[in-house]
Amino acid sequence: MAEGELIKTEIDEIIEQIDNGHNFLLSGGAGSGKTYTLVQTIRTIIGKYPTEQIACITYTNAAVKEIEERIDDKNLHVSTIHDFLWDSIKNYQYELKKALVDLANNPDVTTINIINPTIQMFAENGIQYKENVSLANGIISHDELLIIAEHLFEKYIKLNDIVKDKFKFILVDEYQDTNELVIKIFLNHFKKSKKTNTIGFFGDAMQSIYDNSIGNLDTYKGNSDDLVREVKKEQNRRNPLLVITLANKLRNDGLTQKESQDLSAPNMDTNGKVKLGNIKFIYSSEYKLEDVRNYLGWNFNNAPETKELNLTHNLIAKQAQFSTLMSIYNDDQILEYKRMIVSHLKDHTDIEIENSETFDDVIKKTGVIPRSGNMTDFITSNADLFKEAKSYSFNLFKKIYLESDILTDDKKQNENEESKKGSKRDNLLKHLFKIQNCIRLYNEGLYNDFLRITDYKINSISDKSILKQSIEELTITDSKTIGEVIELAHKYNIVSKDQRLNEFIAKREYVYNRVCKVNYKEFLNLFNYLEGYTPFSTQHKTKGNEFDNVLVILDRGNWNKYNFEYVFDDGSIYKSLVDGRSKTKSKLDSYPKIKERTQKIFYVCCTRAKENLAVFFHLPPAAVLKTAEDWFGKDNLINLDSLTIT
Repeated sequence: MAEGELIKTEIDEIIEQIDNGHNFLLSGGAGSGKTYTLVQTIRTIIGKYPTEQIACITYTNAAVKEIEERIDDKNLHVSTIHDFLWDSIKNYQYELKKALVDLANNPDVTTINIINPTIQMFAENGIQYKENVSLANGIISHDELLIIAEHLFEKYIKLNDIVKDKFKFILVDEYQDTNELVIKIFLNHFKKSKKTNTIGFFGDAMQSIYDNSIGNLDTYKGNSDDLVREVKKEQNRRNPLLVITLANKLRNDGLTQKESQDLSAPNMDTNGKVKLGNIKFIYSSEYKLEDVRNYLGWNFNNAPETKELNLTHNLIAKQAQFSTLMSIYNDDQILEYKRMIVSHLKDHTDIEIENSETFDDVIKKTGVIPRSGNMTDFITSNADLFKEAKSYSFNLFKKIYLESDILTDDKKQNENEESKKGSKRDNLLKHLFKIQNCIRLYNEGLYNDFLRITDYKINSISDKSILKQSIEELTITDSKTIGEVIELAHKYNIVSKDQRLNEFIAKREYVYNRVCKVNYKEFLNLFNYLEGYTPFSTQHKTKGNEFDNVLVILDRGNWNKYNFEYVFDDGSIYKSLVDGRSKTKSKLDSYPKIKERTQKIFYVCCTRAKENLAVFFHLPPAAVLKTAEDWFGKDNLINLDSLTIT
């Protein structure tokens, strides 16, 4: 570089691409400051093109809020991708109805299934976008919206014209998590329009950890006019040197992160050098996480500073102590048995079920018996529960659906967010969260916030005294069941049983009764976990966050889409699959995808650490230890079996 020549920043390179009419991609690793670059890009565009409209599309509502808080400008429109697409197509009701009919009649589109659809059947309310799908009533949800939007942009050039005319700039944050259909709209269908605009993508291919996402833009990148120009952001401002070095060994996309030259970067020490940090690979023959925590000596009670990352909520449920609730929502074999019978009835349309018939009546009529030993064991050991289930109306009971995501939905939900699209939490759990939030707000002295959400009314000094006593009784929950707390909250008018809860009880009394028998302490543990008051987090949820101390548990929790052994494979594991391919063909075929998926989630986890990183592997094979020694260093391999932990 010639003396006096200015060093181009990423912003300079991006603006250069914009001025030349090119779509661009800002690729940056973890901790590189991609959001900062996005915000600076927006500010630069606003200054240089003050009359042009900018659409900034993000992956989550939290990201929308963050960007809106950083930039307030009338020409900037920030939204999630689903809201952006719906706003783009919602006014074209005739085309929407026709699209739904066309897609329902397309055998290649299995997601949209309506029997004999016509445009006329959607006449009353038109097509609506809501949380829960009901295609027969013209209500689409998230998945259907993407399919229909892509279909419309592909079919109608004018729609591309309209959106490109409206927004001179469309900036996509966390592009790697965007569905491929969305990328097709922006990079394939937009080309059909002669209008001009610029599409900018910000993200990191290595942090693509969700299914049904584009992952990377490799097929779209290049230097010709119709391709996306890549700008690399190679600095790392978050992680200490040892974590940066480890993370670079995990990357496989050609982007190598470097130390930041910014002396004020968070990972710099007082001498202007990047912090060294600490990394540990801990292993043992016994699965004792308490021993791991004791060895590390971190303050696991300080949730903002220290996190323990597990792959699944199931793994966390045991550690955070809400296993009974998780079992109810995730492993009810009576409901599995019911699903077997519902499936049987779909295949045997000659069997007619009357409205008055119970679950027991239908069991006898169909003759379906439990299929698996697990199902039989569950029913046998829960005889009273099965007896209760058989007494319910089958037409009501067959509609009961439970899954762990309902229980562990971590979207912030309050009275102002009840209609937020994408939330899965049921009305029983919402009611319980309202009760616990009332208790929390009162005990923390946030009385105005408490009064905004409680049903309690204060009209006199004595009302305050009664309220204090009521909250004190509700706070002592060690011996109370969930049902008892619900009744007490109702009795004291802290949170009254409302119409939504009563409807839940009427339609899902079976679930309500099961949950109400659980000790309230379990729900409190769940509440604390989902609200971030514990050190526990799933590995997927932690993306975008950072902590001083990070412990990563390398346990796939029986999730066959992941395998941490593959990440550390020195080639011997893959070779064993090749040698035994006749017996392990399915494992051999799935190996590359599973390894890539697991390597990405491991990369995300490791790069959350600002100071100290530790990973724990229970009973690692020799191949794993060999690679771990290369990556972490021999002195950083800790065999707990050889230590005395106090």
